[in-house]
Amino acid sequence: MTGRPEPADLIVQAPDLSAAAVAAFRARFPAAPLHRQAASVRLVGVGRSTDVAAQVSLLAATWRCDAALVRPHMMLSELRVLALDMDSTLIQIEGIDEVAQLAGVGPQVAAITAAAMQGQRGDYSDSLRQRVALLAGVDESLLHEVARQRMRLSPGAERLLQAAKQAGLRSLLVTGGFDTFANILQRRLGIDALSANAVEIRDGRLTGIVHGPGATPDVLVDAQGKADALKRVCAEANCRTAEAIAIGDGANDLPMLELAGIGVAYHAKPLVRERAAYALDYSGLDGVLEWFTDTALIRPAAG
Repeated sequence: MTGRPEPADLIVQAPDLSAAAVAAFRARFPAAPLHRQAASVRLVGVGRSTDVAAQVSLLAATWRCDAALVRPHMMLSELRVLALDMDSTLIQIEGIDEVAQLAGVGPQVAAITAAAMQGQRGDYSDSLRQRVALLAGVDESLLHEVARQRMRLSPGAERLLQAAKQAGLRSLLVTGGFDTFANILQRRLGIDALSANAVEIRDGRLTGIVHGPGATPDVLVDAQGKADALKRVCAEANCRTAEAIAIGDGANDLPMLELAGIGVAYHAKPLVRERAAYALDYSGLDGVLEWFTDTALIRPAAG
């Protein structure tokens, strides 16, 4: 027995959402009025229950699209903070893996990264220290080469941040990765707050040691560090974490996603996809905007 469904609208979207996919969702919810938005369709009043959620998930997997059950009339301007993970979320790479590849230790570092992001290593900080240790002696110019040549934004990143700023949200970039990359992104995108780790450099080469930010260099930004950063920025914004959106892809993002009112698994690892309240598997970061009635009709800028 599932009980009476909670009120909810269904948002269906994908970069190549087909008419057949829309028809399949309409057939399942024939009584729900359909509204076409900038990059999605909204089926109004489908309700939220265990059965509905399971059916929506099955349809989304079948038609390879994103489908989210959202509170009716949910508005971005009602929220106060947008928190973004960096590697494989705001940008399309894992920065440390790219540096390792240029340095000739790519497979070793990538294997540790993959296990950590899947939640297969209990302590993210230990896994990060192991990866950075493999980079001892690497010329710091490789960091700048990765930033210059390989650090591409995820689709929709700039539009999401612009819309959040227009709606009055404070933005946070929070990452277990390197502040070399995070500082560049903060300046480029006008992000309000930053929490990242710092790789130690002496005489132009990486020492193989990594530090945490600020006054606690021995404490790395890990899963708890990300959650703490979200709490801190929410306190600065004088709001509850329930008034925040948090977006990430790896296991070390889960505490932050679970604290936020809207926790989004973005092209995420299976464990994260399973536990997050919301997910985008196919759409860009700006797919989040389709869930809100005050941003869904904002169309991307030409070009």
